[in-house]
Amino acid sequence: MVKIRLMRLGAKKKPFYRIVAADVRAPRDGKFLEILGYYDPTKDPHVLKVDEDKVKNWLGNGAQPTNRVKKLIPNLM
Repeated sequence: MVKIRLMRLGAKKKPFYRIVAADVRAPRDGKFLEILGYYDPTKDPHVLKVDEDKVKNWLGNGAQPTNRVKKLIPNLM
C-alpha cells in the first residue's frame, strides 16, 4: 500500500518537509517512490509547492494521503 506523506528534512528546530509517495512499511525519512512537492512552515507565509498532476496520478492509482497531507492540499482530494 502506498501513502502520500511528509518526509522531514532540515536542521533541528528548522523543519522542511517533502511531500512524497512512499510504501507504508518504509520509515518516515527513509525510502520513497517519488517526490510530489515540498512544504516549508518556517517561512511567513508558509510555502507549499505541489505537482498536482503527480498527486492526482498517485491518488488515481490508489495511494492514500495522511491526515496532515489532506489538510495541506484539500483541493486535490
